[in-house]
Amino acid sequence: MATDWTAPIDAYCERIDASFWSEPVTALANAAFLVAAAIAFARWRRAGVADLPVLFLIAAVAAVGIGSFLFHTFANRWSRLADVIPIALFIYGYFGLAMRRFLELGLAASAGLTLAFLAFSFGFERGWLLAFGPRGIEATNGSVDYFPAALALFAVGATLIACGHGRDLAARRRRAGQALLVAACAFVVSLAFRTVDIAFCGACPVGTHFVWHALNAVVLFILVAAAMRFRPPAA
Repeated sequence: MATDWTAPIDAYCERIDASFWSEPVTALANAAFLVAAAIAFARWRRAGVADLPVLFLIAAVAAVGIGSFLFHTFANRWSRLADVIPIALFIYGYFGLAMRRFLELGLAASAGLTLAFLAFSFGFERGWLLAFGPRGIEATNGSVDYFPAALALFAVGATLIACGHGRDLAARRRRAGQALLVAACAFVVSLAFRTVDIAFCGACPVGTHFVWHALNAVVLFILVAAAMRFRPPAA
């Protein structure tokens, strides 16, 4: 079992062996998440509001950076968990918060929709595999796992804008929806860099995965900032 958890993983262009610093550029690019978390935390403190859900998101952003650094240095099965778990916590935590904070749904409805999104996300890759086969998964370089998150950003952002005609609550929803759509567009660009990493190995030995990290830090910051800025007055 110990051998299984320490089995090396080589999934990115920059890595050429199993050594700790085989992906220096990609590993160090995770500092962008820590910078994003630090700036968001400074804003959170200046707001003077005990907004614990946003504080959780900020901690998740920092954990994403730390976990991803571990994965791109140790590059094995246990460090992969350190990479993907914080990402999952942010994705599903933010979806639930968006249901409560932006759409102002009840707790039961928000939880139910979050669970439905969770089920959709887990079933999406299987559906993609059935539709396009193993080569369809390989063609995306594993990015298909993040397609549901991109779709959710577009869907929730568009829904907020559609519900955002009028004053006060509606206007706040519209602005929040616009922020989510900006984040969604940036996320699509970052996904593109993640997807083409292996394909660009010949032209760029460093690969493009580090750009995925840098842009994702921007995406997460936009989302956290939106959660702080567009919270209901009573939150």
